[in-house]
Amino acid sequence: GQRQRVALARCLVTQPDVVLLDEPLANLDQHLRKAMEETFRAFHERSGATMVYVTHDQAEAMALATDVAVMSEGRLLQVAPPAEIYARPEGRVVGGLIGRGSILRVNLPESGERRLDWPLLREALGVLSGKRASSDKGPLADVLVRPEQVHRGTDGIPMRVVSSVFEGERFALELALSDGQRLKAYSSTAIAEGALAPFIISGGWRL
Repeated sequence: GQRQRVALARCLVTQPDVVLLDEPLANLDQHLRKAMEETFRAFHERSGATMVYVTHDQAEAMALATDVAVMSEGRLLQVAPPAEIYARPEGRVVGGLIGRGSILRVNLPESGERRLDWPLLREALGVLSGKRASSDKGPLADVLVRPEQVHRGTDGIPMRVVSSVFEGERFALELALSDGQRLKAYSSTAIAEGALAPFIISGGWRL
């Protein structure tokens, strides 16, 4: 951490236009990483330099960046502010890479909004469970669902709890739909593994 601060001080003295930071916090513990994030913010505000920050830690990227670039196999897939790239990723690769989410394959109309609500998702998931005739099915589409969009609710659809892991602030759940697809969810209380409970998907994003 001290070496990183010294390196930043040397950069600041030379008044650079561009600074490249290549995995600068990779070997630091959690508390020191947070302190160094504040140091980077202060450095950026003071210097006004463009900072290119290379990292595999998404929390760092989301906390520090004004824009995030996602690359895969040498190709630039999307460049956007952190909130946008999290909420509206372009394509299955970006959707699967950014954040903790689940990608479902569901039947949806070809035209329509990319942001999906529960009534539409409930209907699409009803197709998967055989509640509508096969002639009514639309084409399969990839839909990204974030864990915070999955909630217990009496008007939800039954899902089986595959696992429930306590993470310190909440329980991380893995749920199984009737067709075997998996969903991630959060819960403030423990739910027994193997239990069948109704869950609502409050929103989704068509990839």
